[in-house]
Amino acid sequence: MERRTFLRTAVIGSSAAAFGGTLWRGAAFADPAQPGTGPYGAPQAANGNGIQLPSGFSSRIVARSGQTVTGTSYSWHSAPDGGATYADGTGWIYVSNAEVSSGSGGGASAVRFDSSGTVTAAYRILSGTNNNCAGGKTPWNTWLSCEEVTRGYVYETDPWGVKAAVQRPALGRFKHEAAASDPDHGYVYLTEDESDGRFYRFRPTTWGNLASGTLQVLVAGTGTSGPVTWETVPDPDGSPTQTRYQVSGAKVFNGGEGCFYAAGTCWFTTKGDNRVWAYDAGASSLSLAYDDSLVSGSAPLTGVDNVTRSASGDLYVAEDGGNMEICLITPDDTVAPFLRITGQSGSEITGPSFSPDGTRLYFSSQRGTSGSSSGGITYEVKGPFRT
Repeated sequence: MERRTFLRTAVIGSSAAAFGGTLWRGAAFADPAQPGTGPYGAPQAANGNGIQLPSGFSSRIVARSGQTVTGTSYSWHSAPDGGATYADGTGWIYVSNAEVSSGSGGGASAVRFDSSGTVTAAYRILSGTNNNCAGGKTPWNTWLSCEEVTRGYVYETDPWGVKAAVQRPALGRFKHEAAASDPDHGYVYLTEDESDGRFYRFRPTTWGNLASGTLQVLVAGTGTSGPVTWETVPDPDGSPTQTRYQVSGAKVFNGGEGCFYAAGTCWFTTKGDNRVWAYDAGASSLSLAYDDSLVSGSAPLTGVDNVTRSASGDLYVAEDGGNMEICLITPDDTVAPFLRITGQSGSEITGPSFSPDGTRLYFSSQRGTSGSSSGGITYEVKGPFRT
């Protein structure tokens, strides 16, 4: 986990498009990206929250597991994991999963902010579920919360906490990790956190309604790039045969983690081999965007997990362990640490997501300084992010 690389991955053919105002070119460049100085400079000395940030950026603690969220009467959940933000009038909402069992408060919670960033409310949006790890935001403004357990479910939840959460078994029952919605082609992509996991896509019968549809699994050769096909999973319920074993020739992915769709490309990570993959939805083609085995020497990024992107097209990759960093990968092939959390080597960074205006980044340290699920800390970083 000490070496990383980023190879540019393209939006090819009919899907060629600006990725946040920049063009990510080339299906797979021959040379790996190299470590360098990021667009914001190197992280400075740790601040009062124990976070090293570039000059001009500041941080605050939004919530701590087991403690009342400031300005509310709500106690924040343990083991905060995957997250996303939603516009809410002139303010916004940040949603966060709880990667603990149902008996320990599994599910998801939300924090509401006004236009100035002041917390105005915090509340539960999903309860009684198990090990909700990552998930994904839908274009119709719901949160897909994924159970990372054998034959786990995806739950569709309301970030505003008004509508009851709905179990979505049509998306398959397996050890779910993350989900990414593709409104351009009408799919929801899904990762599976197994050492021999698969990569799935779900086509709803009606876009915007996840009650029914078709679950498919990616089929490809043994290589790491090239055209792929998809085959329908015969039994999404996964019993008696688990979904990943139902289609012969389905491509194996070693520990699926984060997943994010933008401008024709679905980026997803695999922790077992420290790779970032890119699926070009228009060309139905797969390529390696990042692979530690292709780097000579060491690189700043040590451990791929959740992934998001800024309006400028920079990818932000959170580390599970490593140096407890969020690293960014720029469109000009520079890999650099953006921030580092100090004194929390027993934890991992989870749930990175930008506020709707792109000026604030939210994320959590899942186990904080205690190394326990009850020690989670959710942060906000504010500053001159490139837009």
